[in-house]
Amino acid sequence: MATYDFVFSSLGLNDWCSEGESSAPMSMAQLLSKTKGEESSDTTSLWELPFPSMDALNEACPAFPQSRELTKGLEEGFLDIKDSLSVVLDPITQPLSWFLDGTLYGMLNTPWWIIIPALLGVVFLVSRSWKLVSFVAGSIFLLAFIDHYEYAMQTLSIIFVCAFLCVLLGVPIGIAMSRSDVMQRMTIPVLDMLQTLPPFVYLIPLIFLFSVTESKLYGIAIILYAIVPVIRLTNLGIRLVDKDVIEAADAFGMTPRQKLYKVQIPLALPNIMAGVNQTIMMSLAMVVIASLVSAPGLGVLVLRGIRNLELGVGLVSGLGIVILAVILDRVTKASLARINASQKQ
Repeated sequence: MATYDFVFSSLGLNDWCSEGESSAPMSMAQLLSKTKGEESSDTTSLWELPFPSMDALNEACPAFPQSRELTKGLEEGFLDIKDSLSVVLDPITQPLSWFLDGTLYGMLNTPWWIIIPALLGVVFLVSRSWKLVSFVAGSIFLLAFIDHYEYAMQTLSIIFVCAFLCVLLGVPIGIAMSRSDVMQRMTIPVLDMLQTLPPFVYLIPLIFLFSVTESKLYGIAIILYAIVPVIRLTNLGIRLVDKDVIEAADAFGMTPRQKLYKVQIPLALPNIMAGVNQTIMMSLAMVVIASLVSAPGLGVLVLRGIRNLELGVGLVSGLGIVILAVILDRVTKASLARINASQKQ
């Protein structure tokens, strides 16, 4: 006699229960119990009373669905629509593969004596700081000296592409949220879900939709994971613009578009740049996890260190990721400091 037999007896469902049979696969615990010939006790004390979960109710009524039937149903439902989703998503996401593959090809097939000065030139244009340029140059030369230059360039290429697309997509979404309370209420739950999902979960449905050999697989995962900060901080920055400034713009007869581009975005730029900084950092974190699905870069070496128990490989590649994170953080913060200084003048 199962614990919750009385529930179905009181509802008069004994006949329904006796006719039912679970279609879910047997759990490992049930297999072991069946192999050992164990049987459940007929009496259960109040102290050991299980919660009336799906599995506990199924023990009393085989027709009642088990939790494994729920997960199996979700999987079968996803597989049923997988082909239709692929037909729609493949053409839309294919440019991402071309963008990632092209950037990786360009970074790896251009000589180092062109790539490194170009990167240092970008750093100087953004920061106007020779001290920061010297730090970045020393860091890159250190990575190249220990033969991690190619892996570092692969990681930087992925971050550049994914962070650029996050900004390209995230800033307009943040602007739309700031201009519409309805849009904000609709978008915030989606952002909350994206921000709280564990990073590995992003890979699960994408593996079913796209081939592991396609670069858009890890590109989409990185973008979904890293786009949240730039959307949130763009929305917040524009909403925090002083109301008196907006009233002054209205008094001068500015159109909504003029207010947005000439008043709101310039004043919200520090918040937007803070969101860009966080997006870049989150992209770098996700690149390591994306190495599980063939993403190139330093994450591959970290994964190799874990799989093969190569302590030195894992530590050195981890140090390389830290160096890249510090470089990207310092450069974005230097550009943010320049923006704040120009606004105070």
